[in-house]
Amino acid sequence: MSAPAPAGAASAGRGADVVAGLAIAGLLLPEAVAYSALAGLPAQTGVFALFAGLLAYGLIGRSRFAIVSATSSSAAVLAAATLAVAGPDPAARAAIAGFLTLATGACFLAASAARLGGLSQMIARPVLRGFTFGLACVIVLKQLPSLLGLHARAGDFAPLLLELPQRWREWQPASFATGALALLALKFGERFPKLPASLLVIALGVAASSALAAHGVALTGAIALSPPLGAPGWPGPDQWLTCLELALALTLVLYAESYTAIRAYALKHGDAVEPNRDLFALGVANAVSGLLHGLPVGAGYSATSANEAAGARSRVAGLVAALAVLLMVAFALAWIERIPQPVLAAIVIHAVGKSLRPATFAPYLRWHRDRLVAFAAVATVLSLGILDGLLAAIAFSLLMLLRRLSRPRLSVLGRLPGSHDFVDTALHPQAQPVPGVLVLRPEQPLFFANAEPILALARQQVEARPQARRLVLSLEISPDLDSTSLEALSDFDGWLRARGVALTLARLKDGVRTLLERVQLPGQTASALEYWSVDDAVNAGMEANEAGSVEADAVDAVATRAGPADAAPRT
Repeated sequence: MSAPAPAGAASAGRGADVVAGLAIAGLLLPEAVAYSALAGLPAQTGVFALFAGLLAYGLIGRSRFAIVSATSSSAAVLAAATLAVAGPDPAARAAIAGFLTLATGACFLAASAARLGGLSQMIARPVLRGFTFGLACVIVLKQLPSLLGLHARAGDFAPLLLELPQRWREWQPASFATGALALLALKFGERFPKLPASLLVIALGVAASSALAAHGVALTGAIALSPPLGAPGWPGPDQWLTCLELALALTLVLYAESYTAIRAYALKHGDAVEPNRDLFALGVANAVSGLLHGLPVGAGYSATSANEAAGARSRVAGLVAALAVLLMVAFALAWIERIPQPVLAAIVIHAVGKSLRPATFAPYLRWHRDRLVAFAAVATVLSLGILDGLLAAIAFSLLMLLRRLSRPRLSVLGRLPGSHDFVDTALHPQAQPVPGVLVLRPEQPLFFANAEPILALARQQVEARPQARRLVLSLEISPDLDSTSLEALSDFDGWLRARGVALTLARLKDGVRTLLERVQLPGQTASALEYWSVDDAVNAGMEANEAGSVEADAVDAVATRAGPADAAPRT
């Protein structure tokens, strides 16, 4: 156990947490109100979600820096989900939003109970980055009507993109100027990380709200902070399956985003990561937020990075932020209601603007890997919408993986001169084949989609080398074998034995070795599974070939001396 921290260090840490908590409170409250508008829900939904996230994760979570609140991605996904289930009716959307948030919490808790801490790995990084880029494009575009003083008629990306320039005569100059100035101020504030730029922009907007309202700039309006006493709305009988799918999509998005932020700062500071505990904390946070009719919550990267930059040392910073937000709401609610809507739109655009960097895709272009997956994720979000786009991007990445794995690739191995190493003869011409022994290695793990094609290539290699009396198959890349692979291996073994070729399996993983001992291929003995290296298997095969050759020569010699009359009859 590590020694306890000195009292002075602990006091300094608490002081840093207090300062960080007060600093990020100025960022979180206006963002909570802005994300409520992004979700198409009343402002109080974001405030309740903020309280639930900060308190639940601060008391249960494990990351020192994670700030759990409503995020731009969850708000955008929730907006699409409620519109799909409840239609344009604001009351129905608010009711179903509470249920979806509660169901998302239940999904997190179930995942925690099932120890599914690797759930976020279902979304590949190229998919996540492409989805984030496309989502940022959608969010920015949907905030432009508020920035321009318009009420959008279209909801989808392409129609809205066409609508805005067509209605250029309806743009409100005062609204546009307010939003543009707020964006410039927020951009300038990036030079001072510890400065609560969003809070200062909010304060300036509230101070000028009367003059701005006189020029037609819309304000936030009344915020009711009395949580609804009833339970969240329940979906109709024909909506349950859709709501479950939407809750699972929200869970995937939130955990992928949260795990990215949590893991990044844990690695940076050498902290341990407890994904199942964080799943539980996120589940409790979303369940509480759902009961309060709030938004879904997760550990957003921007809020987490702001917390770390402000000097946070522990989860106390999040608890301090919750207290500061409570005080701000209690004593400054009337001012919050006077925040100009273009200012909130500017805050959202600034928050997601960091995701609009084409340089994000530079590694995939440079590596020549997963470029199509990343760009397909962007295209599906922009063309199909947020939810369908995410699911389509995940499905596309899995299909591309299956396509890559199912493409049969087989290497013929030879021994490097003066060594025990066996390498691909096509890549290393100096590698020499072993007389009488053919050595093959599948270049993908054997599974149902590629087992037969790979072994078909192996048959071609055997037919091309009729002098080979033994085949060594190196399965070092296969950590497991499914039933299709086992049946294909059994058929291949029978095909080899019919041609007088013995099969030896080398470099087996322990699990595969145990499985093959249980399966017992017809031509295999226990000793045929004991070769930990290709070199051992080849040497044993050469000895067996020589022994078989000597025995055959002896039989022929006896038969020659005995003559035809004494020769034993053949069956």
